[in-house]
Amino acid sequence: MMPTPAPDTPLPHEMLLHLRGFLDYLQAECGLAKNTRLAYRRDVQKFFETLLDRGVVDVAGVQTPHITAFMKRLRAKKSADSSVARALAAVRMFCRYLVLQRVIAADPSEIIQAPSKWNRLPAILNDPTVRGLIDSPAAGQDPFAPRDRAILSLLYASGLRASEIAQLPLQNVDFTVGVARVLGKGSKERVVPVARQALDDLRRYLPLREQLLAEATPAPAAAAVLFVSRRGRPLPREDIFRIVRKYARRLGLPGNVSPHTLRHCFATQLLSHGADLRSVQEMLGHADIATTQIYTHVDANRLRSVHKKFHPRG
Repeated sequence: MMPTPAPDTPLPHEMLLHLRGFLDYLQAECGLAKNTRLAYRRDVQKFFETLLDRGVVDVAGVQTPHITAFMKRLRAKKSADSSVARALAAVRMFCRYLVLQRVIAADPSEIIQAPSKWNRLPAILNDPTVRGLIDSPAAGQDPFAPRDRAILSLLYASGLRASEIAQLPLQNVDFTVGVARVLGKGSKERVVPVARQALDDLRRYLPLREQLLAEATPAPAAAAVLFVSRRGRPLPREDIFRIVRKYARRLGLPGNVSPHTLRHCFATQLLSHGADLRSVQEMLGHADIATTQIYTHVDANRLRSVHKKFHPRG
């Protein structure tokens, strides 16, 4: 069972019990990944704080205006649309849990609409810019350049999330077939193609990996993981973000360039060259194709060419 740390505002005992039960439900019944459960726990704790501020100490008294007040509070703190949408998803899941447990008779979150988090298109870099980013790590200047280049190359070649790369075992990369077996969100496994250039960059990194593991004391904890830190330990997800931003700054790219930017570029490149949406959905590991559809709005040139080719008035 996931521990429930005390929030800034102490919660009543009954609220804590419901929160623990909810977390167990997310794991046992919904099969949500640990990171998702952690995020939902934080969101529900913040929701509880809103309830307490409005004098509600029993979750059986949750009503729609309480959820609306919570959303307004997040907006007042200038939370990103994606954060607000996730918080609402967490509260909705919690309300459904309460209905299942017969704590409440009806779901008060049903009529609340999520913010339109896809109004803002994802940041996209063109292929030459991404190539420049991948070529930025210089082996002569930085002994860890082969690792950093391999990470950048794999992000762009396969569209993996930073967390997926951080957890990727070496044995899950098939250099002969050119694929990687990835454990994604919700512990769902998928097989993703890996481009030849990325495989070459990975091969050039492997001697450094062996050196780092050999020098580490102890080494077994990272022995299975593809990417390791300077001390031979598993490379954290946060370090992958730092690596991308480090080389983006060197090129003078915007400060919002991240591993997810390269994931966006991967998807956009596939679609702009004729890949079908379902295939891209599978490679990205999206549970809902609606999430993948955002990329169909990114490449206006492709849409214009399709219209010109197929419309009788094109």
